[in-house]
Amino acid sequence: MKTKEKQGVGQAHIRVDGKKKVMGQARYAGEFTLDGMLYAYVVSSAVARGKVSGIKTAAAERIEGVKGVMTHANRPSILSENDDDWRDQIAPLGRPFRPLWNNVIEFSHQPLAVVVADTFEAARCAASLVEIEYERGVHTTDMVAARKDSYHPPSGKIAYNPPPETEGDPEAVFATAERKIDVTYHTPDHHHNPMEPHATLAHWNGDKLKVWTKTQGVMNTHGFLAGAFGLDEEQVEVVCPFVGGAFGCGLRPQYQLVLAALASRAFNAPVRLTLTREQMFSFGHRPYTIQRLRLAADESGRLNVFMHDADGETSKFEHFTETVVNWGASLYPAEHRKCTYNLVPLDLYTPLDMRAPGGATGVHALECAMDELSYEVGVDPLQLRLINYTETDPASGLPFSSKELKACYQRAADSFGWSRRKPEPRSMTRDGKRLGMGMATGIWEVMYMGATVKAEWKPDGTAVISTASADIGTGTYTILAQIAAEELDISTDQVEVRLGDSSLPQAPIEGGSMTAASVGSAVKKASSQLRKELDEESSRRKSGHSVTVQNQPGEEEETHAKYAHSASFAEVEIHPVTGSIRVSKLVIAVAAGKILNPKTARSQILGCATWGIGMALQEESVLDQAYGRFMNHNLAEYHVPVNADVPDTEVIFVPEEDKEVNPLGVKGLGEVGMVGLSAAIVNAVYHATGKRVRHLPIKLDSLL
Repeated sequence: MKTKEKQGVGQAHIRVDGKKKVMGQARYAGEFTLDGMLYAYVVSSAVARGKVSGIKTAAAERIEGVKGVMTHANRPSILSENDDDWRDQIAPLGRPFRPLWNNVIEFSHQPLAVVVADTFEAARCAASLVEIEYERGVHTTDMVAARKDSYHPPSGKIAYNPPPETEGDPEAVFATAERKIDVTYHTPDHHHNPMEPHATLAHWNGDKLKVWTKTQGVMNTHGFLAGAFGLDEEQVEVVCPFVGGAFGCGLRPQYQLVLAALASRAFNAPVRLTLTREQMFSFGHRPYTIQRLRLAADESGRLNVFMHDADGETSKFEHFTETVVNWGASLYPAEHRKCTYNLVPLDLYTPLDMRAPGGATGVHALECAMDELSYEVGVDPLQLRLINYTETDPASGLPFSSKELKACYQRAADSFGWSRRKPEPRSMTRDGKRLGMGMATGIWEVMYMGATVKAEWKPDGTAVISTASADIGTGTYTILAQIAAEELDISTDQVEVRLGDSSLPQAPIEGGSMTAASVGSAVKKASSQLRKELDEESSRRKSGHSVTVQNQPGEEEETHAKYAHSASFAEVEIHPVTGSIRVSKLVIAVAAGKILNPKTARSQILGCATWGIGMALQEESVLDQAYGRFMNHNLAEYHVPVNADVPDTEVIFVPEEDKEVNPLGVKGLGEVGMVGLSAAIVNAVYHATGKRVRHLPIKLDSLL
């Protein structure tokens, strides 16, 4: 079957969807159109807590082209009243939010009305004329002040791993330890801010609903719509072939999805609803955390006490949880260990998973604390990690399926020039600037879920791979084509990959760095089965043939701990008068099993590096506590790194073979390169200035 030079697994193949994107042929949710389509615009709440006492719509309805204004009082009565029907696949425990359900206001920017018109401009203009009368309540959005109301998260959320059990007597031993640190770190709210805003085009055909929408999981959205609208599965179809960035904000269905479907039913026409950039700040964000770390070590630097306590934000209607405090227990052994995690309820929308959820914040605090401990005991920061290195997961007691972290340390340190680092803070300069070097460890859990794939051989000698997975910009189309090409012994260019439609074979959401492992393994299995059947009956090659295969992880007893690891080294230059910071060099070494495509893999780590810079130095969603609303809800004031902020970054992939994690031996790359990177930068800032900053992001006044 081989007709061209292969570019299978392990080859640096360009993106197979790249041409469509650069030529404008890739269609995103907000670009689909239907005949007779109407446009919707959301009117948002100006208060964070209270009730709607009245809505005046007459002025809005007089605008030419306006079809009407939909509110809680006149929306179609077609929504389920059962909380369980509103829970998507990754919903936390609690009561899911239902848009336009009643007159109760639970967070600022909550959708209270939807204007529908012939054009987007008319809908937007009319929305500005809708007058809402409020009964204002007293809101609580101050995380620090609300800590007194913190509570243990309830059990039952599948994605939440509770902290490991307490070992030894950490409090007593810490109290008498001579070499110890007791430090608290704050990480702020962050918003995802993908380039593509959330948009939905909804259309009812009788009792069947079809939507084109932004999502990281068409099957999750499909099930959610069926439940919320009381429909059978065959009555719903969800389409999302391309995603213009999401970073977690597309994991759960967002309110524009329900509102578009309601409006389509109410006005008996296809309706497109696109959220504004400001409204992209109205749902979900990385939650604020306050973390206390207490570490104690002997004179050699070996840890004997490890305590990590964290408070994380949640809404008052759902119990959003993250894995924040667990990471250190799987990195560094300590005879005496305690980890706790509590939730703080606020009058904000439920937080959302955001790239490396829990890991980005938890490992940041952990690796900054390890840096502080290195100065306390007088041990080089890299040497401290090596002293506490382990081949067995201290939290579970299981050996790692593979762990090339030590090689990551060595290769990154050598390339970075760590040996040139003088240990004393403020001891290095270059061109009149203070020079600092810092490093940190990264870790991310390997996830592997079941998926179904259809592999089809066509008479013209090409293959089609179909599955309801997503490509959120990571290169999924490309790596799945490479996997299939290798199994079928054909060129990658001879493989068509179809994604992003709920009518295709089921697949999990794209998140948690698990798609390559989960869907990729299913593609490998289906393609292998297809080739076997083609070889058994050669006539099928001329007439075509297909197989549909479900790949499911085994239920055998867990015998290994499964993680990807990274080592980040950062150099910063700081102006001695203004305190301005420039990240001048980054080296990131990653051990993540088999690398399917070095080109797209490197892009993933470069993206991680950019996010790490933003987390350390720029990103912060600022709340106006008086109004309970995020103030910098735009890209002018929510700062993210641009090209000038990101130095040339060296990415090193350390060879790592792992036969335990999944059939492909891959571990995922979308998050592990970010975890710890912000800490490496903050540690470098301390080395340059001698000032320890424990509130992110680092601002100029922190260093003056």
